[in-house]
Amino acid sequence: MIKNNQNLLNRIHVFLDAVVIIISYVMSWYLRFKAGIFPVDAWYLSLSVYMSALIFVVPGYLILYYLFQLYTPKRVQGRRLEAWHVLQANVIGFMAFILILYLRHQTDFSRRMLFIFLCINIFLEVLMRNAIRMFLRKIRSQGLNQKHILLIGYSRASEQYIDRILQNPQWGYTVRGILADNSPRGTEYRGIKVLGRIDNLMIVLPQNRLDEIVITLGLAEYHKLERIVNMCEKSGVHTKFIPDYNNVIPTKPYTEDLLGLPVINIRRVPLSDPLNKLVKRMIDLFGAAVALILFSPVMLGTMIAIKLTSPGPLIFKQERVGLQNRPFEMYKFRSMVVQDKEVEKKGWTTKDDPRVTGVGKFIRRTSIDELPQLINVFKGDMSLVGPRPERTQFVEKFREEIPRYMIKHQVRPGLTGWAQVNGYRGDTSIRKRIECDLYYIENWTLGLDFKILIMTFFKGFVNKNAY
Repeated sequence: MIKNNQNLLNRIHVFLDAVVIIISYVMSWYLRFKAGIFPVDAWYLSLSVYMSALIFVVPGYLILYYLFQLYTPKRVQGRRLEAWHVLQANVIGFMAFILILYLRHQTDFSRRMLFIFLCINIFLEVLMRNAIRMFLRKIRSQGLNQKHILLIGYSRASEQYIDRILQNPQWGYTVRGILADNSPRGTEYRGIKVLGRIDNLMIVLPQNRLDEIVITLGLAEYHKLERIVNMCEKSGVHTKFIPDYNNVIPTKPYTEDLLGLPVINIRRVPLSDPLNKLVKRMIDLFGAAVALILFSPVMLGTMIAIKLTSPGPLIFKQERVGLQNRPFEMYKFRSMVVQDKEVEKKGWTTKDDPRVTGVGKFIRRTSIDELPQLINVFKGDMSLVGPRPERTQFVEKFREEIPRYMIKHQVRPGLTGWAQVNGYRGDTSIRKRIECDLYYIENWTLGLDFKILIMTFFKGFVNKNAY
């Protein structure tokens, strides 16, 4: 049933795409030659001549959409990813069109019209696909167009999968039950029951109209995996495998093919690539230089305020742990009274801490005290974006208490980071902070860095948890 519905939906998608391409093409011709927006030569080609090219344009673009996976199921695919694929397909189509015209020495075909077509088609395609997505999500949230699923194995993976299904009814997934050997029949998790043992699979399959089987075995049961896969394949039902080791291996594992033997790297760190490191370092140097120029009046005013209100040095130096576990001196504007180093090491600042000066409260709350770390960026100790560095004594403490804590030291620490823009600053959950840091490390892109910097300007400076 679901497969037939998906095939019908794909055919509708293809038809609508073809209609959008034609409409965009005609609109671009009209805007170029009839709207009076652009100058027009008297000898311009007629609409019928341009329309004749659609014989090749429409199928060509539909093939590109297929190659860019725009006809795969959209239940859990994000809007931004789909829009990105639409953009990629259209840009390649535009470039191919220009190349063909060049090779055929066709100079009368308006390149400006083709560029207008590129822009309109991208806009209308994204608009149309989002309208379809909203319609499907609405009917799925009402219990229609559901995909019925059976889970094999009761584990953390099955619970996490069920959690996500129940939190997102718009995906249109219905979990019919679980078959498990490690939990008795009738065991229930959030309304989903264990129906019996795994060996009952061959009995359950003919009795239920299932669209998918999802294998969610616990780590201790992986020796059963081959037998279960064989049973599932005999049923002809589409089968997925959700590993129960996601707390060890990242969401997007880096795999290698060793002469046919799959090898999964435990950790993928994009910034271990020399080119990525070089690009990030160049952006750090440029960004730090610009920031120092922009914030120089603020920094000067802060130094004057500290000097007038509290005796002692303007800059506070503190040892932190950075890249490859190497310690470095991190700079801050001094926000506390001068104190013995051993006393300072004892713990974090608390609410209404008497050590914090009047000026210190303001610059800590607004993150102005962090601005001298731009010097750390120039020195190579830190980056503009990355996990926040911690003091040595707390690193030793957390490495024993929090799994995977030390992974954060595989990249340079940052002035701001994914954890900070998501609200995990100051007196907040260390574990949540580390989860954000690991996400950043494993999914780093330049785009993510720019996103974090932009989010920092809107909600990352003022820290309500800073005391």
